[in-house]
Amino acid sequence: MKAIQFSRYGGPEVLEYIDVEKPKPADHEVLISVHTAGVNYADTARRRGQYVVPTSLPFIPGAEVAGIVTEIGAKVTRVQTGARVVSLIESGGYADYAVANEDTVIELPNSTDFYQAAALPLQGLSAYHILKTMGRIQRDETVLIHAAAGGLGTIAIQLAKLFGAGKVIATASSFEKLQLAESMGADVLIDYTKADWDKKVLEATNGLGVDLGLEMAGGDTFIHTLKCLAPMGRIVVYGNASSVPYQFDPTKLMRRNQSVIGFFLPQIMKNQELLKSSMNELYTYAASGKLKLTIGGVYS
Repeated sequence: MKAIQFSRYGGPEVLEYIDVEKPKPADHEVLISVHTAGVNYADTARRRGQYVVPTSLPFIPGAEVAGIVTEIGAKVTRVQTGARVVSLIESGGYADYAVANEDTVIELPNSTDFYQAAALPLQGLSAYHILKTMGRIQRDETVLIHAAAGGLGTIAIQLAKLFGAGKVIATASSFEKLQLAESMGADVLIDYTKADWDKKVLEATNGLGVDLGLEMAGGDTFIHTLKCLAPMGRIVVYGNASSVPYQFDPTKLMRRNQSVIGFFLPQIMKNQELLKSSMNELYTYAASGKLKLTIGGVYS
């Protein structure tokens, strides 16, 4: 089969279009003929060798796949051949075929196309569990979402509202991106390229600060987000896009009972029941029109 792989770290030029052996499903796995694969920030971070965990070489990226089941393992009971499915996998999605554990496979209604299906699992599950599982969002709380016009950010704005947030503050780097965040339901729009963005966050909360902050930039952005945090507030860290190392004194959290929490989706994926229930909830939101998906581009 054909696949896209890299054998060294670097820019897009390290991606190779190659022939590899077609995978064989194990007892509890299914083989999916891949119609669409999601393209995410995590894929580019792996390609550059900057992912949160080491990426062994050679590597076939792709964690989201949608397509048709063509073969099932000997002990598979939940899925039949011919089923239209979507799945979140560890890697291998940039290929003609990919294997997935049957417990990670969600069957798709005929009304859901493969493009929409592949746009949801990685960013949708991340946003869901950052807000709900790790962030413990409560009704009427104020949520700060950085990079709000990105794939995860646009979903997080909508989910925060669905989970009962009282106010969503969105930051982005341009007028156009902020307009997109507003169209997703953000209440307050702030340009984080301005030096005083943290002061604007505090102004928007009458000086109280935010209850929950979603942070993936690292460096100064993390430090200033901490300054925007209310008593009992939580920051969920899910990346370091700036690649800037930073330090903070955790004893400073004590005075206002604040928390800094780490999030890594593969840990959630180890809990099959949690993964399955949250995936079903997300697709229910999408099917009902409560959750809009934004696809930045489609590539052959």
